[in-house]
Amino acid sequence: MEGELRLHWVRMFVMVTVILGLVFGGVKGAPQVPCYFIFGDSLVDNGNNNRLSSLARADYLPYGIDFPNGPTGRFSNGKTTVDVIAELLGFDSYIPPYATASGDSILRGVNYASAAAGIRDETGRQLGARIPFGSQVRNYVNTVSQVINILGSESDAADYLSKCIYTVGMGSNDYLNNYFMPQAYPTSRQFTPDQYAAVLIQQYSQQLRTLYNYGARKVALIGIGQIGCSPSQLAQGSPDGRTCVKQINDACQLFNNRLRSLVDDLNNNLPNARFTYINAYGIFQDLINRPSSFGLRVTNVGCCGVGRNNGQITCLPFQTPCQDRNGYLFWDAFHPTEAANTIVGRRSYSAQSSSDAYPVDIRRLALL
Repeated sequence: MEGELRLHWVRMFVMVTVILGLVFGGVKGAPQVPCYFIFGDSLVDNGNNNRLSSLARADYLPYGIDFPNGPTGRFSNGKTTVDVIAELLGFDSYIPPYATASGDSILRGVNYASAAAGIRDETGRQLGARIPFGSQVRNYVNTVSQVINILGSESDAADYLSKCIYTVGMGSNDYLNNYFMPQAYPTSRQFTPDQYAAVLIQQYSQQLRTLYNYGARKVALIGIGQIGCSPSQLAQGSPDGRTCVKQINDACQLFNNRLRSLVDDLNNNLPNARFTYINAYGIFQDLINRPSSFGLRVTNVGCCGVGRNNGQITCLPFQTPCQDRNGYLFWDAFHPTEAANTIVGRRSYSAQSSSDAYPVDIRRLALL
């Protein structure tokens, strides 16, 4: 009875908040889903690494130079893809990082992403502390226990979480900061690219099933982009500084193909599961092959950085970046600009091509 009363008052609070928002905030209504949970690496980290002893941090200028709050830990000049997705889902503020999320705010969702994180625990260790995907899942389990306490019962929490959107984007570091770093990791000597993709997907599948066991139902799995086309890899492995590194892109596609198949496997074998695949690789291919169609001018050089293609390291503290940030695909050696993140976020939410999402985009996922 006490739990039911508590849930009643939480719902009344949400309803009053929505009404006040409509009265005083114009036509903006409630979000399309009650909450949004985010898992990933530096592409979507928004501050979880700020307090870690790590080289993988972005809590200094010029990072955040175009973001309203300045440097926050986002590895971009401005918004990340999940910021754009949160806006399109109707949230009036960005999802907070796990490091600072507390109280009833967790009912809107939490961002668990950590720069340098991978599916494998050892991935990224040469960069220092980070929160691997397995640990991100454990942090989520901790959040679920808090949601149960707030809503009053496991069944009410399960019902609530089943309506939420989850995005998970892992795997890039398992290649860049593991498999293709033979001086630091043995994996490329232990596995062929196809074997490694299989090993990664097997572990990923178990981690995703844990998310499912703790309430996740509407889950968008974001594939690996064309990381062989990043300024970092162009600087190291491209003969002309423009031609993408085929070996790396081919390996990523082996992973992506298995990830797309995993979506079918999870949906077919987990009751009420609604997993979907976002084809970040294909979206990036469009940006690289037809940049002018998207207002982009430079696709092979970072807006800030050091060395060939500005690809040797990430932005130096207080370095002066390029002026035409809307014309660059890459912000630094690895990460897209806000302009590119906006395109990827929009196409993840609402597919512009039949190949952008399988079986549905995030907009349709929210409606299921």
